[in-house]
Amino acid sequence: MVPMTLSLPIDPEANEFLCRNALALLLGMVLDQQVPMEKAFSSPYVLAQRLGHEPDARELAEHPPEALVEIFAQPPALHRFPKAMAARVQEVCRALVERYDGDPTRLWSEAADGRELLRRVGELPGFGKQKAQIFVALLGKRFGITPDGWREAAGGYGDVDAYRSVADVTDPESLRRVREYKQRMKAEAKAAKG
Repeated sequence: MVPMTLSLPIDPEANEFLCRNALALLLGMVLDQQVPMEKAFSSPYVLAQRLGHEPDARELAEHPPEALVEIFAQPPALHRFPKAMAARVQEVCRALVERYDGDPTRLWSEAADGRELLRRVGELPGFGKQKAQIFVALLGKRFGITPDGWREAAGGYGDVDAYRSVADVTDPESLRRVREYKQRMKAEAKAAKG
C-alpha cells in the first residue's frame, strides 16, 4: 500500500499498523459496525498483540474457531459481539484465501477500475453496498488507491469535501464532522420510520 497518514484517535502504533498492513485495514472495516470506529480500527492491532505476531489471512482463516472467539472475547473484547465478529473475520479471511491467495492487496491491485473494485469488496462477507463504498473511499482518499472511476463507485463517500465516514477522518475536527453527519443520518432514519 502507498504509505499515507491515517489519523484516527487511537494508539499511534495501531494507526501505523493500519497504514502498513492491508489485512489490518480491511479487518478494521469488517469490524466497523455497532461499535465506535476507534474501537473497530484499533482491534486489528490488539488482535496482533494477543496473537504475539501479525497474522496473515491464511492463519486467521484456518484458526480454530473457538480459540479465535476466545481471543476476541478476552477483556476488553475486540468487538461488542465477539463471537459473531470472530466468525465474520474468519469468513472474510477464507474468501481472501480462496479468491486472492490470501493477499488483500489483490482486491485493488487487480481491479480494472473503480466499479470492479467496488464489486470485489462488495463480494466479501459482511460487505453491503454502503460498507464497500466506504472502503473504496478509504482506499482512495487515505491511501492513494485510485483506479479510474473510484469516486463514482464510492458514491457520496468519494466526494472531495464529504465528512461521512472513516475515509474522511484526518484530525479531531474532521472526526467531529463525521460524527455529526452520522448522528444526523440516524435521526433522519428514525424520523422516517415514524
